[in-house]
Amino acid sequence: MCGRWLWRGGDSCAVAASTSGPATELDLQMMQRALELAEAAAAMGEVPVGAVVYELATGKITAEAHNRREVDRDPSAHAELLAIREAARVVGGWRLTSYGLAVTLEPCAMCSGLIVNARVGRLVFGATDPKAGFCGSLGNITNDPRLNHRVLAVGGVLAEESGVLLKAFFKARRGGGRGLGTKST
Repeated sequence: MCGRWLWRGGDSCAVAASTSGPATELDLQMMQRALELAEAAAAMGEVPVGAVVYELATGKITAEAHNRREVDRDPSAHAELLAIREAARVVGGWRLTSYGLAVTLEPCAMCSGLIVNARVGRLVFGATDPKAGFCGSLGNITNDPRLNHRVLAVGGVLAEESGVLLKAFFKARRGGGRGLGTKST
């Protein structure tokens, strides 16, 4: 497994994670916390994605969240969106240039756009998402030179762990889960 996971199983490494430098120790710590949040999401019947916003200088966690689409009945309740909203509230402003975001799955177009608009300083993600990812898989919103902000992105951080969690969740769902369908993030 290379950190790329597919909705219906199988492994493929045709699209590499979008990377800008190696992962740091802080990246690994934040991704580990994001994985814990993803596990909590899975326990609630949510797609297991967790996100952590943290100060780049100190490593202090500012906000964290996991997917809540099913619980909140909100298609926008992605882990990244919820964590960024909370971080902006805590910080008292929407510009998060001195903050990083660690998320277990490559952000979608909506979340990638939000990451750019919030001016997040660093993005770390786990598994790539060939069906919805916009940090290198289907497109690259976070590093598009036409936009007024680009984000330093490091993909593939603890990708194996993220991919295993996602695959196990969807395998259980297909095998008699809550009947919520098989394709949602």
